[in-house]
Amino acid sequence: MLETLRNAFKIKDIRNRIFYTLVMLVVIRIGSQLPLPGVNSEVIANWFASQGTDALNFFDAITGGSFEEMSVFALNITPYITSSIIMQLLTIAIPKLEELQKDGEDGRKKIAEITRYVTVALALIQSIAMAIGFGRGGYLDKFDPLHVIMMVAALTAGSAVLMWIGERITEKGVGNGISIVLTINIISRIPEDLMTLYTQFIANAPNVGNAIIAALVILAVILVTVVFVIILQDGQRKIPVQYSKKIQGRKQVGGQSSHIPLKVNTAGVIPIIFAQSIMQFPVVIATIMGKGNGTGIGSRILHGLSQSYWCNPEQPIYSIGLVVYIVLVVAFAYFYTSITFNPLEIANNMKRQGGFIPGIRPGKPTSDYLNKILNYIVFIGAVGLTIVAVIPIFFNGVFRANVSFGGTSIIIIVGVIIETLKQIESQMLVRYYKGFLND
Repeated sequence: MLETLRNAFKIKDIRNRIFYTLVMLVVIRIGSQLPLPGVNSEVIANWFASQGTDALNFFDAITGGSFEEMSVFALNITPYITSSIIMQLLTIAIPKLEELQKDGEDGRKKIAEITRYVTVALALIQSIAMAIGFGRGGYLDKFDPLHVIMMVAALTAGSAVLMWIGERITEKGVGNGISIVLTINIISRIPEDLMTLYTQFIANAPNVGNAIIAALVILAVILVTVVFVIILQDGQRKIPVQYSKKIQGRKQVGGQSSHIPLKVNTAGVIPIIFAQSIMQFPVVIATIMGKGNGTGIGSRILHGLSQSYWCNPEQPIYSIGLVVYIVLVVAFAYFYTSITFNPLEIANNMKRQGGFIPGIRPGKPTSDYLNKILNYIVFIGAVGLTIVAVIPIFFNGVFRANVSFGGTSIIIIVGVIIETLKQIESQMLVRYYKGFLND
């Protein structure tokens, strides 16, 4: 690994890209500490601590603590992530966008431009809602049009700047700009979470033996989860493809073998994000409105939707929400895969190019075969995602290990790191250096 790093830094272009990325990450962390004008950060932090809902904790984790600090980067890149998902779904539903996506580099640039506009619009809507909500709650220094406009402008500009930084990292850095911005935000909260675990289970242990056991259990759970996520992210089923030989002039071309790589975790972390959004949306609305703390049927339903009450041995009834959550993760895994992977289109493309799967007839039989294999793979991937997502929920419910990072965060971190290493490796292989992933 150290030798690989030395080889990477020997290449001027890669070295400059790495330094550029590091500088941009420093800028992001500085901006995450800049206070938002007109907002009392201490009051917001106290309000945030008093709520403690899972949705707010996850939102604060992916913003790198910017939301709790109420900095100019409080919205972070969440509007961009949301707009990207919306555009991905609309590309399937709107034929013109689908044509743009298939129109090569120019089409993708136009879609990216539309995504930027949607990002700014979403950031504007979210910042207006936050400004009015916090203003009515008495969390602003002054609740008047000038302060609201100032807060809205700062939040929207902060989100737009982070989007620009992410695109610059993709263009001039090591790639995966938006994903790297999201990852550095999550990583920035891990030391605080580890300190929370240390204080709760190790420092306050009744004796040294219990402290050692607690440390080993925490370390083992983290390592097993990370290794499992790595296997899940890299797992794939290779479908062999054989291309028939053709005569061009006096030469015989074709006849080569290839394969279709079907990833086990085809949908990535999207199913978990979708499921969490649906489950937590009513909880967030109730929290902002100051509801949901009673003992009525409405409060019990909200408790069932909140991860904080799942896997609690004293209140097992609320774990019904966990069952609903698992069903949503599996359902969204199938849904997202169905709109991003079209077996019929792949089968038709193979048929036009003279390719076929050994033992399977071209055309619809190939499509049916791919669809059958894909259904098995998606189910395995969804089960893997569920396991990763449930592990922190279980320990939080049984042992009250309340930390901001969980299965979703680990999947994002591992996935982005693997993808970034692959990109750096591909650049090094061009120059005949040994890559990261081949050590």
